[in-house]
Amino acid sequence: MDVIDQQTFPFWRESAPLILASKSAGRRQALLHSGVPFESIPADVDERAIESSLGGADADAIALALARAKALAISAPGRLVLGADQVASCEGRIFGKPANMQEAEALLRFLSGRRHRLHSAIALVRDGAIIFETVGVADLTMRKLTDEFIAAYLAAVGKDTLTSAGAYQIEGLGAQLFSKVEGDHWTIMGLPLLAVLEALRREGALLS
Repeated sequence: MDVIDQQTFPFWRESAPLILASKSAGRRQALLHSGVPFESIPADVDERAIESSLGGADADAIALALARAKALAISAPGRLVLGADQVASCEGRIFGKPANMQEAEALLRFLSGRRHRLHSAIALVRDGAIIFETVGVADLTMRKLTDEFIAAYLAAVGKDTLTSAGAYQIEGLGAQLFSKVEGDHWTIMGLPLLAVLEALRREGALLS
């Protein structure tokens, strides 16, 4: 996206679009629908290594470290770069994306019938400096899942279950997992959008 279409993005004031250091469909959708032009350039970072290096850090700290690492991994002089990541926590345990289908199944079995929290972090960077960062949280209660349902769910979503913390995308078939959701819709999707928009306004990238 080299030229900003002012009819589509009437509030954008930068000469170049935001860089989103993620390929998440939910994050892309949130930015597009809110009138923020962006270029998606997924960051190449070793999430497992970052998580391991943090030792006993809490879920907010882990999510922020991942978001920072992704934003700082993109070299784009003068451009605004947004890094984002999400982890889940439940009863003292912290979960990122499952590494394989076996981990996804075990995670769903553990979360079944329990309330867990999603921690969605963002880091906004320009020229290697962090301008803004925050973590949004939401609480979700998973209904009690039968073995038959878990097997059918994993067969239906396939490896897409490996792309999200908690092994689900609530905007799709993952909605069938839950009995209660408390929190901001966009935070659950992996992007605390209102905080992003406010940070962009403060930076002068969006019309105030």
